[in-house]
Amino acid sequence: MTLRQAQDIASAPTKTRREQILDTAAELFAARGFHGVSVSELGAACGISGPALYKHFPSKDAMLAEMLVSISQELLREGRVRVKAASGTAAAIEALIDWHVDFALRDRALIVVQERDWQSLPHEAREQVRTLQRKYVDLWADQLRDRNPSLTPDTARAMAHAVFGLINSTPHNRVLPEEATRDVLVRMARAALV
Repeated sequence: MTLRQAQDIASAPTKTRREQILDTAAELFAARGFHGVSVSELGAACGISGPALYKHFPSKDAMLAEMLVSISQELLREGRVRVKAASGTAAAIEALIDWHVDFALRDRALIVVQERDWQSLPHEAREQVRTLQRKYVDLWADQLRDRNPSLTPDTARAMAHAVFGLINSTPHNRVLPEEATRDVLVRMARAALV
C-alpha cells in the first residue's frame, strides 16, 4: 500500500451500505458487463440476498444510473472546488489534472462501466450524465482558454477530451505500480495542456 492510499483510507468517510453496494456493483459490472451480472449475483457479492438489494435501489437500472450520475456530479463538483481554490489559471489546470488522475486511479471500474455500459443507462440518466460531463469539459476548456485566449471553444474542448482519453486509459494499463502510473499520467497531461 502506498502512502497516498493509506492517507486516503485514513481520511475517507465511512461508506454507507448504499455506497458499498454501488462499489461492489461497479467492480462486477466492470468485470462482466451490466447485463452479465444478475441481481442474485450482485446480492451475493454484497453479502445479502438479491431481493434485499431492492431495499436500497428500485432496480438494477437505477443502480447503474446512480453510479454514473453520482460520479459525474462528483467530478464536476470537485473540479469546481479545485479551480476556485487555485491561485491562477496555471494552478487551476494543475489542480484539474491532479483531480482527474486521482479519480482515474481510484475509480477504474467506473471508467470501464461508463465506456461499456453507457447505452444501458435509462434515457433520463443518460441525459443527466451527458449534461454533467459537458459542464466538466467546459470547466477544463475555460481554464485552457484563459491560459491561451487564441484557442477556440471547440479546440479547448477537444484538448480536454484528449487528456481525458489519456488519463481514462488507466483501467487498461497496469504495467507500472500506481505511484509510477500517477507520475506518468500527470507528466503527460501537463505536457499536452501546458
